[in-house]
Amino acid sequence: MLVMFHKQRITVLLFVFSLFLVMVFMGMSTFMMNNSYMLTLDILSLSTNFFELSFLVDKISLSFSGLVCLISACVFMFGRWYMSMDLFYWRFIWILLSFVISMNVLVYSGSLLMLLVGWDGLGVSSFALIIYYQSSESLGAGFLTLLINRIGDVLIMSTMFYFVLWGSSIMVNLGESFFHSIMFLLCLAALTKSAQYPFSAWLPAAMAAPTPVSALVHSSTLVTAGIYILIRVLNTMSPSNIMCSILLFCGSLTSLVGGLCAFSENDLKKVIAYSTLSQLGVMIFSLGLNSPSLALLHLYTHAMFKAMLFLVAGCILMVAYGTQDIRLLGSVTKNSPVLLVFLNTSTFCLIGLPFLSAYYSKHSILYVMLSSKINVFAVFVMLMATMLSGVYMFRLLKALNWGNSSQTLISFSLPFQLYLPLFPLYLGSIVLGWFFFMVDMNTYTLSFMVPDWVDLLLYFLLFFGLFFGVFLNKSGGFPMLINMFYMEPLWKRSNYMSNMLLTQVKNFEVGWVEPYTYFNSIWLSINSFSRKTVWPKVTLSFGAYVVTVFVMFTCWYSWS
Repeated sequence: MLVMFHKQRITVLLFVFSLFLVMVFMGMSTFMMNNSYMLTLDILSLSTNFFELSFLVDKISLSFSGLVCLISACVFMFGRWYMSMDLFYWRFIWILLSFVISMNVLVYSGSLLMLLVGWDGLGVSSFALIIYYQSSESLGAGFLTLLINRIGDVLIMSTMFYFVLWGSSIMVNLGESFFHSIMFLLCLAALTKSAQYPFSAWLPAAMAAPTPVSALVHSSTLVTAGIYILIRVLNTMSPSNIMCSILLFCGSLTSLVGGLCAFSENDLKKVIAYSTLSQLGVMIFSLGLNSPSLALLHLYTHAMFKAMLFLVAGCILMVAYGTQDIRLLGSVTKNSPVLLVFLNTSTFCLIGLPFLSAYYSKHSILYVMLSSKINVFAVFVMLMATMLSGVYMFRLLKALNWGNSSQTLISFSLPFQLYLPLFPLYLGSIVLGWFFFMVDMNTYTLSFMVPDWVDLLLYFLLFFGLFFGVFLNKSGGFPMLINMFYMEPLWKRSNYMSNMLLTQVKNFEVGWVEPYTYFNSIWLSINSFSRKTVWPKVTLSFGAYVVTVFVMFTCWYSWS
């Protein structure tokens, strides 16, 4: 009993302290609309190079940090009941707190060294949270997450050479001669952390973590870290055309892949994870349109309703005693009207129904897309992804709200305290987009100048997706979609790829050989790699997959 009392006390203290930080940060951001301050501490100087720890305080960092603290407060309060029976509750709380602190360090970072501290802190703490349950599935998911995130770490550390040439590690007011090189490396690093295709395999695998961790990781922290860095850099200088093309291609393709995978998935948490993947693609696509303000707004609105959606999923898991298959959760919300309201609101926000928070951000991005002279292939892919968001979310609502009752054991004794952290997220999901719309009207002036056919097209896609999702009776059974177009087996068997490359390097170092013999050994190695990775040749062989990717790139550049 004494242990439970201490758990409740520390949770309440963290909840109150986080809400206090939210009020402080939001209040400071209101008075700092056009001002920014930087606190710099010189730690090392070599010749003409200076290495600093720098804190950048402005309206973006304060507002985003306040959002992180608000969602963290809700997650701490929810975790108090969700993890109440866990023997290592204190360890869970301290790891989660270190994760939040690392995210705030990254938010306020103004130099490369400060960025590395927050970036690596996120990587280590997220790995510890994903492997928290210490099962084989959790260990595999943690290794996959760590593997892909290490690629981003190497790319960020590679920018150190350019900062040494520049003479300072401050990330603002970069010279134009080094900006594009640094921007390219940071862009690739951000794609790994934000799970953009082909680095998307770790995000659904991270569902092995506890549900409160998923609510924090997939809403406003780990997956948005790369997007936040790109927003910071793009606010200083405009990207090149090549960089915009990369962001447009990766964002549109990731959004489509996330929608298709969510359409064929039956696991509740993975459906929500794939929807996160789709919305992250929308943010990256907005950065490719050179609209970082819209990307930041969609990041804010997505953080609120996605955190609420994951916490609702946690409540459903508690009600259904851990059952995650939506085919076994028919009408699970029929006796929980409060849970039904939270579920429907978060789902409607994700779809982008009018006058909810995500409507203002998502539709503004689509307005900019249809008003810009960009690649036709990217426009077509994004319109398809927009339609799919209505399909897979209404399929989820149909299963949970109106599906046939199953034989799954259901409990309806959830305490009122479990719903308490959902109310702030519920209010934010409704009014946050409208609030930013009223504060900064200049961001949305384009929405009043678009032709009427643009509105008609977007509403047609929206309601066609809803109609298709309501009358969809069966889905699933697509191995290519379940494996994310075979990205999952490719990353999980990446050790065979590294061994193959080492073998080729060794053969090359022995001496020059005949071209036919050399290329024949390469072809044999590719076939061996396809066999060792257990590539599903029945539906799509490795060679056909390469051809498909090549055709997509050809369409991309030929229609630009």
